[in-house]
Amino acid sequence: MPASPRGRTRRASPGRRHTRRLRLVTTLAVVAVVTTAGVVWITRDEDAPVVRERCSASVDGESTSMSPEQAANAATVVGLSVRRGMPARAATIAVATIVQESGMRNLDHGDRDSLGLFQQRPSQGWGTPEQVRDPVYASNAFYDALEKVDGYRDLPVTEAAQRVQRSGFPLAYGDHEPEARLVASTLTGYDPRGFSCHLRSLDVGLEVGGDEQLTPSAQSVADAATAQVTTLAPSIVAGTGGRGFRFQVEGSDAGRTAWAIAAWAVASAGTHPVTEVSVNGYRWTRDTSGRGWVQTATGLPDDEVQVRVG
Repeated sequence: MPASPRGRTRRASPGRRHTRRLRLVTTLAVVAVVTTAGVVWITRDEDAPVVRERCSASVDGESTSMSPEQAANAATVVGLSVRRGMPARAATIAVATIVQESGMRNLDHGDRDSLGLFQQRPSQGWGTPEQVRDPVYASNAFYDALEKVDGYRDLPVTEAAQRVQRSGFPLAYGDHEPEARLVASTLTGYDPRGFSCHLRSLDVGLEVGGDEQLTPSAQSVADAATAQVTTLAPSIVAGTGGRGFRFQVEGSDAGRTAWAIAAWAVASAGTHPVTEVSVNGYRWTRDTSGRGWVQTATGLPDDEVQVRVG
């Protein structure tokens, strides 16, 4: 794949139509959403209001919100930067790019033959149509090209992204830097507890598992984690019927990495049946997700992440 595909002139990017859906909101707005979420719970009462599923990245009083679909895509894109050992700056550039190009959606259409999150064009050497619509493949292809850009860590977001994308709207990437920075900072673990999702409860089905084998659903989530955010091998949590697995993180950056894995699990819960995530004395549970991360006695060793699946 070429480091920088040939130049292209395009009509307004599909992502421009979605820009307003992913924006900074004030602290008061965040408080209002959280307050509302506290009383809008799913119950068995048919007359009860329905939870409006949303995810958010919040740092120092600033927040950006998104749908669970967008959050899961962001989790993949940012998670792969963590897995590859790239700096958070790379994740910021990548997120700003997918906000502009696709509105953080894995599109099956675009300008000419552009497809997927990054609107990569098969005709310009990015891969087959199937490959560029695979978020893992597309993200890795973007990072492969970004790593070939000299000094990308120090370049403005819009310039670094343009060196890779060669867009007809080169200045637009920088418009999304503030929210991209929030998403990247929280999903890379630099701002623990900064990413959370308010989701509906799950109807838990009966699946076979145990202390020696994960259930099919749990195995699927564990496989996704190892493909998208960590190279660590998961182990089964005893007494969970095969519904729980854990990662034990080591090294000087273990705390941040543990939070990155935990944030990935929560951000992916809109597309995976994740019901509980525990790390470093905090827990997120799907049934009470309107409360976000809650400090609690998890009983876990330092820098261990546990994920439970419905």
